Amino acid sequence: MDEVRSSAAWVASRSSHVFIDSSGIEKVVEDTKDSIPKVEWNFEGIHYSDDGPLTVQYLLVLDALNFCFWPDKDLNYDDLASGLKLALEKDKSVFDADRLQKYTGPELRALLNWPRPLPLEDERVRLLHEVGYELERSFDGKAANLVESCGKSASKLVRTIAQHFSGFRDHSVYKGHQIFLYKRAQIFAADLYVLRQLGVLRYSSLLAGLIEAENEIKAGSEEEIELRACSVYAVEKMRELIAEKSGKQVLSVDLDLWLWSYGIRIPGLQHHRTLSIYY
Repeated sequence: MDEVRSSAAWVASRSSHVFIDSSGIEKVVEDTKDSIPKVEWNFEGIHYSDDGPLTVQYLLVLDALNFCFWPDKDLNYDDLASGLKLALEKDKSVFDADRLQKYTGPELRALLNWPRPLPLEDERVRLLHEVGYELERSFDGKAANLVESCGKSASKLVRTIAQHFSGFRDHSVYKGHQIFLYKRAQIFAADLYVLRQLGVLRYSSLLAGLIEAENEIKAGSEEEIELRACSVYAVEKMRELIAEKSGKQVLSVDLDLWLWSYGIRIPGLQHHRTLSIYY
């Protein structure tokens, strides 16, 4: 979406903690422009998929819960995706809109077969209720109807989700300027620390120290907004440069999936820690 790109560029041009390394972008593009593989979304086999409306319902529930795993060192995205998949395979009505509105924290844990409270569990339960309520109120209970209403437009889908579900309404204020990111509605959370590993992003010594010490970085702080906005800006610059150098049009989602698959192969890769429902 244009407002996300323009927001990210605005922050990147004023950032004082995170910096785009143009030479780093050039090097990554030169090294990979002819070799970025098309990564399959379900390359690990952890997602539910039946090529029907139940898959869409699963994905909306998954995306509603896909944030902030780090306070529990054993919990990650794979646990969430595969746990929801197994729950749906056992009971095809488990994500019906009326049931989503009634789950408690312990019931959500049982759904995921998780033995202890989830990070930000109350928020996760609230978001499940919100999804169930709004699907029932506006889309006859079906996420597939939500998608169909957007006429195959990805940007309209992001706008519609943000309009109907406050839990996806990912806005911040940075130096008095409203910033739109919508990360959970459109891109994977792992882009950021992979970009640093590749040399595309540089951090101030203060910010690098906070991340390496695993200190929490407050949601909505300048550092946190810069981390997020600069990652979006850097991916867009990579995409543009690949097109310029190779003549190939690479989708942002393809870069996101490649960065995600690249990142999970690097043991010990550090990321910043923020308590947030948006990623």
